[in-house]
Amino acid sequence: MIEGPYFALTVLGVLGTGLVAGVFCGFSTFVMRGLAALPPAQGVAAMNAINVSAVRPAFMVVFAGSAVLCAVIAVVTFVLWPDEGTVDLLVGSGLYLFGVFGLTMVANVPRNDALAKMDPDTREAAAYWPTYVREWTLWNHVRTVASAAAALAYVLALT
Repeated sequence: MIEGPYFALTVLGVLGTGLVAGVFCGFSTFVMRGLAALPPAQGVAAMNAINVSAVRPAFMVVFAGSAVLCAVIAVVTFVLWPDEGTVDLLVGSGLYLFGVFGLTMVANVPRNDALAKMDPDTREAAAYWPTYVREWTLWNHVRTVASAAAALAYVLALT
């Protein structure tokens, strides 16, 4: 069984990746549906406000902090190569770093940036909104599964 500071890192990894999975699950299961039900101008304005609010310490400490923590866990695992949990620790780190953090940078953030450049009251925004909701939500589903799977992998490493 993993012990000492390494145990604490892994428990924090479970908590961080699990919290992020919960946030993303909420968006995938009801927030995006609620926004999609609004008139496009209201949906675009609300999503832009959410995206601005997301880049604040309360969420970024958990989201980006979990990425840093996963990277630390991966490096420590490669250096120490523990007798137990090695594969689970590396899988958990990879899932979060690539399937959550990396995917956010290449799939969700560019869509957020494109939406932010649009005036919500324009035809352009109204035309883009259904595509944005569909594509953003699809990639968010992937992030939800990846972060939940990362948490599960870390839990398995602890057992």
